[in-house]
Amino acid sequence: MIKERIRQLAKDHAAEFIEIRHHLHAHPELSYEEYDTSAFVQQKLQSWGIPFVVMAKTGVVGLLKGKNPDKRVVALRADMDALPITEENDIDYKSTKPGVMHACGHDVHTTCLLGAARILHSLKDEWEGTVKLIFQPGEEKNPGGASLMIADGVLEDPKPGKIIALHVHPGLEVGRLSFRNGMVMASADELYITIKSKGGHAAAPQFTADTILIASQLVVSLQQIISRNNSPVNPSVLSITSFQGGHTTNVIPSEVKLMGTFRAMDEEWRFKAHELIRKQTTELVHALGAEASIHIDVGYPFVLNDEALGNSARQKAEEYMGAGNVEETELRMGAEDFAYYSHQVPACFFRLGAGNKAKGITSGVHTPTFNIDENAIGIGMGMMAWLGATV
Repeated sequence: MIKERIRQLAKDHAAEFIEIRHHLHAHPELSYEEYDTSAFVQQKLQSWGIPFVVMAKTGVVGLLKGKNPDKRVVALRADMDALPITEENDIDYKSTKPGVMHACGHDVHTTCLLGAARILHSLKDEWEGTVKLIFQPGEEKNPGGASLMIADGVLEDPKPGKIIALHVHPGLEVGRLSFRNGMVMASADELYITIKSKGGHAAAPQFTADTILIASQLVVSLQQIISRNNSPVNPSVLSITSFQGGHTTNVIPSEVKLMGTFRAMDEEWRFKAHELIRKQTTELVHALGAEASIHIDVGYPFVLNDEALGNSARQKAEEYMGAGNVEETELRMGAEDFAYYSHQVPACFFRLGAGNKAKGITSGVHTPTFNIDENAIGIGMGMMAWLGATV
């Protein structure tokens, strides 16, 4: 039975792929700079006899054909980039690049997809259809490597009928998976606001527009866009995360810069909110005597999991892991560029348990102490292979 064959191969190859993860973790590369990682992936696929092409400079797309390759096409996706974080873990495979770390688990994702590729290639006479292997760059940085891969034709020739990806979850114990249909993660747009006046002496505010005061009022007033224009049952967040202006006690600065993020799970509301943010910023600042410029860097849309595919994938996960080890994923306002695929092709984005409280493996993603229980590697590669062969 193919399920048992996949499970056994995942077990047999787990140690080998843990070492692959160690190599990737020790040699992280930032978004759109994944040249060595891409070459490593290409070398592995070539050594196993899996054909591939390169897209978006560092992206790699492999193609596996089983029996009746035209019957179905399933895409499996992993991201490869790291984050600008200095690792604090005391481990043998610690990052060798100061200030760069696989703090979001993309080394794990790449390893799991390589493992799934190895398994599916070994069993290509036991499953039907075609599996497209997508190793993409730049998930962590706009415009998102997924958008670049799509522009280069990753969803064509052949066009997948569904796409699947996993993401490590340190808050979920190793040995468990979680799924969610519909809205899963939010869109993410970056806000850049500059407020200007002529500046002046702090003891004579009547002769200038106080940019600090105006920016402070703007920060507070922008929250009304969420609280009074959006439905309270429609998830949305606006956070101003940087307030830069002034350098001494007796000068009202001529310029204040604000930065922040806007998150939503409704595309109509998302772009309506953009207009409200622009209007609120411009009119309030002008009314108080200063000038404003605003740039909204439009990022990823929200992740949309297809209900039919999600139900099928969850059922397969329960068959592979046992129903007691599969649960519901919580709604998250974080963002993921897998969203671009999910608005083009029926998609399933699920969580791979990677934490272990008993071993003290609890640090969250995007932290300098993030790590995983590496038993998750065999589970992840086996699960991706099982879904690739059966959904």
